[in-house]
Amino acid sequence: MSPQPLTASEEFSRGWGVILASMLGIGLGMAALPTYSMGLFAPYLVREFGWSVGQIMAAMSIITLMSLWAGPSYGAWAEKIGARRIILVAIPLWGLAFMSLSLLNGSLVQFYLTWLVIGLVGAATLPITFTRAVNRGFDKAKGLALGLAMTGTGLFGIFGKPFLGTVLAAYGWRAGFVAVGLLPVLMAFPAAFFLFREEEISLPDGHHVPVERPGLTTGEALRDWRFWLIAAALVPISFAMGGPVPNLELILKDGGLSAQQALTVTPLFGLASITGRLVGGWLLDRIWAPLVGFVILSLPAFSLWYMGSGMLDVGHARLATFTLGFALGIEYDLVAFFVARYFGLKRYAAIYGLLYVCFAAGAGFSPMVFGHNHDTTGNFQAILSISSVVLVVSAASFLLLGKYRRFDQ
Repeated sequence: MSPQPLTASEEFSRGWGVILASMLGIGLGMAALPTYSMGLFAPYLVREFGWSVGQIMAAMSIITLMSLWAGPSYGAWAEKIGARRIILVAIPLWGLAFMSLSLLNGSLVQFYLTWLVIGLVGAATLPITFTRAVNRGFDKAKGLALGLAMTGTGLFGIFGKPFLGTVLAAYGWRAGFVAVGLLPVLMAFPAAFFLFREEEISLPDGHHVPVERPGLTTGEALRDWRFWLIAAALVPISFAMGGPVPNLELILKDGGLSAQQALTVTPLFGLASITGRLVGGWLLDRIWAPLVGFVILSLPAFSLWYMGSGMLDVGHARLATFTLGFALGIEYDLVAFFVARYFGLKRYAAIYGLLYVCFAAGAGFSPMVFGHNHDTTGNFQAILSISSVVLVVSAASFLLLGKYRRFDQ
């Protein structure tokens, strides 16, 4: 007789530790920390070494390339030995690698090689590994659990940026790299060590392996048209929404807002991201996920179109920024939910890792494309207008996914 399924409250009572550890691990991992911090470090590095902003931001492309290569590898590895073992090694290495940026001596080669190492170890801290345990521990409240785990990125945006800004102003950029690198070591690692748990079975030789869950193999998923539909949609969606984020201050400035006015707008992004994750996760548990994804991911099209108009006022700029952040808050969660519902949990991390490549490809290179467009035309109007149309069309493709699959236990 199969055991009775747990209620949503029972799932949270049993799995709150995994959510908390994942929240800290993701929020202090490579998915958030470089994105939210490099904009603050850039002016200091420009003054110290004479590098251009473009040369500095090329570091984001380096870690994107490493995510494309290492992310799926960590996902496949997690299926063999479990995500916990990978995370406990990766988190301290990730923190130490980030701290090593404090040793920069003015060589761009050193700068890029350091980011190469950061990307290599940091790819193990992406949601690919953490959401594996969350998905396996939750069913009735899967969407909300994923949303809570992903709020870490928004929390760093709200609290981490002011913390880093204070350190930079008081102690300089070298201390800033050390301070930010210490956060995962002192906060994420203890949480992962004590709270992050996965179901395992003991083999006769004494080794422990993760409990097998039903679902498709990686090969079966790659032969499924749904995988390729999701993959094809993710690239333009992540491109359209990823490009404005690191360029937000410049977009607001081009639209006519002063630096002081922009400071009242940009902090809304982190709050909106958290709100999007929680509200979106709650909706995913109650409404067909492709419809939720289409509606929420289409809303920023109006934000992008408005931001590209070149005539902004503070009130509408706040609304546009909040809407963009709200939609970005659900993107990771939506992909994780799609993988669990359409491909199962048998090879969840490996399949999610492959789809993450599509997300990383779009979001990782779009800031550079947006920046190049600005350098060429003097504004972001054309690229923002094009992105608004691409976003709606790509999000609408999710409506073709059909009913969820059922996987026998």
